[in-house]
Formats: sequence, C-alpha cells, structure tokens
Amino acid sequence: MSKAAVHRILASLRLRGLVHLDEQSRRYSLGLTAMRLGLAYLDRLDLRRLAAPGLAALSAALSETATLSIRTGYTRLYVDQVTPGREVMMSVTLGVPYPLHAGASSRAFLAFLAEEEIDDYFATQPLTRLTARTPVEEGVLRADLAAVRRRGYARSRAERQPGAASVAAPVLDHHGRPAGVISVCGPLERLRGQERRCARALLETTRELSARMGAP
Repeated sequence: MSKAAVHRILASLRLRGLVHLDEQSRRYSLGLTAMRLGLAYLDRLDLRRLAAPGLAALSAALSETATLSIRTGYTRLYVDQVTPGREVMMSVTLGVPYPLHAGASSRAFLAFLAEEEIDDYFATQPLTRLTARTPVEEGVLRADLAAVRRRGYARSRAERQPGAASVAAPVLDHHGRPAGVISVCGPLERLRGQERRCARALLETTRELSARMGAP
C-alpha cells in the first residue's frame, strides 16, 4: 500500500481511538478503544457454551460422564454434564456447592489459584470430610496440589462420592487463572485402570478450551 493510503487508514483509526500516535517518536500503538473491544469480547465468552462440544466429545470417546464446574468464592459447583449411553455410569447434581479441597474438580481449581489464595483457603476454611476418603490434613493436601500442578490434572477416588472416581483439569483464562474445570468421572473400579487414557483426552480438551479463552 502507498504511504498516503496507510496514513489515511491510521488517521481514521486514531479518530476512533483504535490506535495512538506518540508525537515524539512518531510511532503508533494500540489505543484505548482496542482495549475496550478486547474486554467486550472477553465479557461475552460463555464457558458453558464453549465447553459443550468438548464435553460431548469426551463422553463419547471415553464412554464416561464429562462435567463442567465453575468456582464461586471458595466453593465450586457443577454447571453442566454429558452422560454416556451405558447402563452403569455416574451422574452429578448441578448447582450444589462443594469445598475446594474435596474431589478432583475441586482441587483442580485450588491447585491453580495464586499462592496467597491457597494460604487463605487453608487459614479460613474448614477442612471437612465428604466421605471417609476425603483428605483433610493440610500437609497432605498441599503435597497433592503440587502434584496436580506438575501433571496438569487432579484425581480422586471416592473422596466426594463413595464408589466414584474422577480426573479433572482446569480451563485457564487470559490471566492464566482457572475459569472452569472439566472432569471425567465414572465408577471407581472401571475408571481405576483407565485413568491415564482419560487424563490424556481430558488435557487435550482443556488445552484447546484454554487457548480459546486466551490463556498464555
């Protein structure tokens, strides 16, 4: 393009605040309107809508239940699930809050919060048991959170519901924080031998969704 054409385009973009001209260096950069457009796009992201195809694909590929959770303060709750077409399978109750230390979906949130938020959780929240296998010792939980961060997913065996097992991984937003968590869950005895296969498929799904959410 000619310099004159480029200059006309830049003048139009400056008028609308999309670019900014540094008068000293004569260099252009993005303007405030560009930031507002970006924020407007982020505000309209609907994780439940974005995640729906991934949940369906996970459930179909693994013949297990795939779920989506979101966080509200120091609890999390299921907001969507896709169940497989088999006689024996797991299902979850939508909208019920659970603490962030109990179960794979919960710890997939807790592990990827900022260190000060994790410290505050242990300082202020009761570490209650949901089943006999729910871990409630802070040292054990902190060691598990470190392991979750290393491998990228959390795992649970009968911690939230007797006879159930799950693997869960976070969907990260543009700040690198967990916007939601996706899990694959099923009967304990069946999922025990399928954990790695389920985790691989799960991580492929969460990485794709995290990229669409603008994760670094």
